[in-house]
Amino acid sequence: MIYQALDTTSSDGPVPRTGRGHCPGTNGARAPLGTLDLFGEEFVRDPHPWLDRLRSESPVHYDPATRLWLVSRYDDVRRVLLDPMVFHPDNALHAVTPLPVSALRILARAGFSLPAALANNGSASHPGLRRVVTRFFNAERVAAAVPVITRITEDLLDAAVSEIDATGRCDLFGAFAQVLPCRVLMELLGIGGVDPATLIRWSDASLELFWGRPGPDRQAELAENVGEFYQWLTSKVCGGGALSGSFVGELARHRLPSGKLLDVATAVAACFFVFIAGQSTTGQLIATVLRSALADTGLWEQMPREEGLAEAWVEEVLRREPPVTTWRRVAACPTELGGVCLPEGAQLLLMLMGTGSDTNVFPDPDRMRPPQPNIRHHLAFGVGRHRCPGASLVRTEAAVALRSAADRLSGVRLETGTALQPPMLGLLSFRAPLNVTVIR
Repeated sequence: MIYQALDTTSSDGPVPRTGRGHCPGTNGARAPLGTLDLFGEEFVRDPHPWLDRLRSESPVHYDPATRLWLVSRYDDVRRVLLDPMVFHPDNALHAVTPLPVSALRILARAGFSLPAALANNGSASHPGLRRVVTRFFNAERVAAAVPVITRITEDLLDAAVSEIDATGRCDLFGAFAQVLPCRVLMELLGIGGVDPATLIRWSDASLELFWGRPGPDRQAELAENVGEFYQWLTSKVCGGGALSGSFVGELARHRLPSGKLLDVATAVAACFFVFIAGQSTTGQLIATVLRSALADTGLWEQMPREEGLAEAWVEEVLRREPPVTTWRRVAACPTELGGVCLPEGAQLLLMLMGTGSDTNVFPDPDRMRPPQPNIRHHLAFGVGRHRCPGASLVRTEAAVALRSAADRLSGVRLETGTALQPPMLGLLSFRAPLNVTVIR
């Protein structure tokens, strides 16, 4: 099945108070919030004022523009994530903007089909598939991968230093933050036959097509890239040359609870999700970590000298400015959440970013200065059975990148004019600066 547009026909309005699905409580979901636009420049540039208002005024808020129920309080979001029987993950990867016929035809020609595999899988096959993934990203493997991460980091920083020496400037987003997780993932998962720039292009196109608000012409252009990505993944799964013990090889040999081998479409779907999460979102985190640290000259200079500071700063960024800002769930039955009655089929948007500033959990949330009490309680990686299996690798990559960059690029500063207003990636579930240009 091709990614479908959000189907919210049954989620517009409160559930009836009588009969099946009765739930007590008030319906405060329609408190006015002005001109909230989840894709608008004002929200993308600084979502925190809006998120603060949602939590205080309308913590379970129906947004007519997207037809999504925005859930913003920490306890409510955590409850949803921990209750997969009531709140299903089925809609986690549905396209935000309906795909036009032109884009659908392009995807169909590529054979594009993403059945339930990981993030969108609430079936009995999920635990086994998740175990395949977690074996490649557990603490032991991540610790063993630190030399690989460090080597690639130093290689990319060598090039950045050379560019700064030659031109006086370097954009660390394109030259470093984006490329590092892609190259690390390729080595750890045994991915070959493609260059990092191509994988990055495919991954970014997938994010924009399914989580963005592109126009029809742009959707067709993105669909071409996504189709190429899908066909390449399919060739890897079906090629028969995947090494035993490699990620693709393990997926190809995985057996479902029924005893049958995992079908090709589901194996490709798992690869699709892991490759995107392992590249794009990690690169987005590294970009945010670098830019936020560079904005504080004292912190940047202190970073290589103080043990544990890089790790602590990464955790603060994950709490306050995570790259994955929202995630979706669908109500399997009429239910009550945060005092609001939700109908069966209600499409929920969990405001992960906003939960990191909930004062009931974090006493001084606006102040980004480690150590923050309860810091490991943030929901940047989710919680429960769908918690990000690559969390340990993401944390490690970002900390190594930050500490090494601050050490090798001592004395650099953000380029004047871009420090306050960098271009931002503003998709429904992903946000990050697209420019980290430094000068000496």
